[in-house]
Amino acid sequence: MSDQAQDRISLADILKPSSGQLKNLHRVGRGIRMIASARFKEQLSIGQLIEKHARKHPDRLALKFENRVYSYSAFNAEANRIAHVLKRADVRAGDTVAVLVDNRPETLFAVTAIVKLGATAAMCNTKQRGEVLAHSLKTVKPAAAIVGTELVDAFDEVREQAGLADRDRVWFVGEPGRNKVPAGYRDLFSEAATRPGANPPETQQVTKGQACFYIFTSGTTGMPKASVMSHGRWVKGGAGMGLTGMRLTADDALYCCLPLYHNNALTVSWGGVVTAGAALVLARKFSASGFWDDLRAQKATAFCYIGELCRYMLRQPASDADRQHRVRVIVGNGLRPDIWDEFKQRFGIEHICEFYGASEGNLVFINGFNMDRTAGFCPLPFAVVECDMETEEPVRGADGHLKKVGPGQVGLLITKITDMAPFEGYTDDAASERKLLNDAFESGDSYFNTGDLVRDQGMRHIAFVDRLGDTFRWKGENVATTEVEKGLNAHPDIDEAVVYGVEVPGADGRAGMAAITPKKDLDSVDWAGLTRHLKGELPAYAVPVFLRSRPEQEVTGTFKYRKVELKKEGYSPEGDEPVYVLLPGEAAYQRLDDDLRQKIDTGEIKL
Repeated sequence: MSDQAQDRISLADILKPSSGQLKNLHRVGRGIRMIASARFKEQLSIGQLIEKHARKHPDRLALKFENRVYSYSAFNAEANRIAHVLKRADVRAGDTVAVLVDNRPETLFAVTAIVKLGATAAMCNTKQRGEVLAHSLKTVKPAAAIVGTELVDAFDEVREQAGLADRDRVWFVGEPGRNKVPAGYRDLFSEAATRPGANPPETQQVTKGQACFYIFTSGTTGMPKASVMSHGRWVKGGAGMGLTGMRLTADDALYCCLPLYHNNALTVSWGGVVTAGAALVLARKFSASGFWDDLRAQKATAFCYIGELCRYMLRQPASDADRQHRVRVIVGNGLRPDIWDEFKQRFGIEHICEFYGASEGNLVFINGFNMDRTAGFCPLPFAVVECDMETEEPVRGADGHLKKVGPGQVGLLITKITDMAPFEGYTDDAASERKLLNDAFESGDSYFNTGDLVRDQGMRHIAFVDRLGDTFRWKGENVATTEVEKGLNAHPDIDEAVVYGVEVPGADGRAGMAAITPKKDLDSVDWAGLTRHLKGELPAYAVPVFLRSRPEQEVTGTFKYRKVELKKEGYSPEGDEPVYVLLPGEAAYQRLDDDLRQKIDTGEIKL
C-alpha cells in the first residue's frame, strides 16, 4: 500500500468505536466552550484562570517538581508575591520582562507574576549565547529581566547590548547552595518573601488581546524573531490541547521535560494543564535512561514529547517495566510514521495526541480523534497548495490564484486569517508581512504561509512532511542556516559557507551540513580549532554535523546559492569533494570514509 493510501483518513475511521473519540464528551464540551469564550469574552487571561482554580479548588495539585509540590492556592500566592515585587519596581501593563531561567517552579511563578500585571514575559532560549541572545533581547526591548543563577554568565555577556547595563530592575533567582546574589542584581525571592500573597488588582483588567509571552523562533531570516502569544490564543491553545485533545481532568498529572521557553512546554503542557485544572509535573531536562523511572515515581498520567524524544526512548533496552506506568495519553509533535506504531505498542500508549502548530501560526491541528500517523484535524479554513520546489514559493495559476493539491498529495500548508483565527505575528511588522499570502483564492483574502510541506489526508487531517526555506529542524530545534553560515564565515580558515539540512537514516529532522570553501588549501584547516569555534558560537543543536569541502560555491543568476542540489545530494555526494563529520562526543571533525558512512547509513553510529 502506498504512503498516500495508508495515510488517507475516512469518515469510517473517525467513527469507528475503537478510536475512543466518543469517551468523556463532557471534557470536549468544556474545551469547546472555553475556546468559544476566548473568542467572545474580553476579560480572559492566564492570571484569572489560576486565581479561579485557587479560589474554587485551593488544595488541588497544581505543580510537582522533584520533591516539591504546590497546590493551586500555594502556586497563586507565590506568583502574587513576585507580582507585588515587580509592581513596586514600577513594572506595569505593556512592559516586557525578559525571563532567562531553566526549568524549575520559580520560572512559572515569575512568568505568572509578569502576566498578572498585564506585562509580557519574553521567554529567552536558555541555549542561546553571545550575539544571538543579544539580538533576541534587543528585539523585545525589555524593561526588566529575571535571570537564574545558571544563566548569569550568559546574561552578563550581553547585558549592555540589551540595554540593561545601568538598570536596577534585574532580578536574580538562586537555587539551594547557589544563592549568592551577583553584583548588579536584586534578589527576587528575598524581596518576594516580604510581599503579600494577595491577588494584584491589575489581573482583573488584563484582556484576551494583550500579549502574555514572546516566543523566539528562528524563522527563515537567520536571527531569532519574537512571535507574539496573546492571553486569548494561549487559552484557546491550552483548551484545545488539554480538554478537546487529551481530555484531561483534575486527577491528571502531565509530565513535561521540555524547556519552558518552548511552546510545547509553555502552551501545550502548562496551558493544557491550567485550562483543565490538572497538575503539571515539571522536570529539569530530558533523560532517555531515566525518563520512565521519573515518570512512574511522579505518578504521571500524561506527558508531552517531541519526536526525537520518542526515538531516544526506543533506543533504550526493552524492559518488562516498559508498560508499568499510568500514562493514558501523550501530546506532542514530530512523532514520525516509521516509529509511531512501535512506540505505541512497546509502551502501551492508548492515545497519541499528535498536533501541528507554530508559535507564530494562527491555526493548530490536533489528533483529537485518536487516528494513527496523523498530525491531526482542524475545523477552521486552511489549504494545501502546489509549491515550486526550486523557488520554494506557492504556484499561482493563470487567474493569479493558488492551486490546491488533491487528496493524498503533498503541498504547502497555508492557513486562512479570520476573526476566529487572527494572525498575531511577530514584534517585527515587516517579518509578519512576509508570512502573508494575499488574494490566495479570491480578492481580499489572506493566508498565513506556514513554510511547511504536508500531506492532505482527507477529512480535514494532515500529515507533516518537511520544512521549506532556510530553516530546518534538528534535535527538536529550528536551525537557521544564515546563523550557522555566519559562525562558519567568522573562522579564519573559512572563506565561504553554505548551510542546509540533510536526511540521516533513523533520525528525525535534518542534520546540519555545510559546503565550505577554505581560504587556503584543505590541509591548512585547523579542524579542532574550527570545532571549538563553532561550539562556542552556536547552540549545540546548530553546530553542523557534516562539512563538505569544495573549491567554490555555485550560485544562480541572481547570486543565490544553489541549495536544492546540495540537499538532494545529502551527506554522500558523488565526486571528489571530501566530506567531514563531527561524531557525538568528538572534539574535531574527521574525514567521512566508507566505513564511517556505512555505520551511519545502517544506524550503527547514531548522530
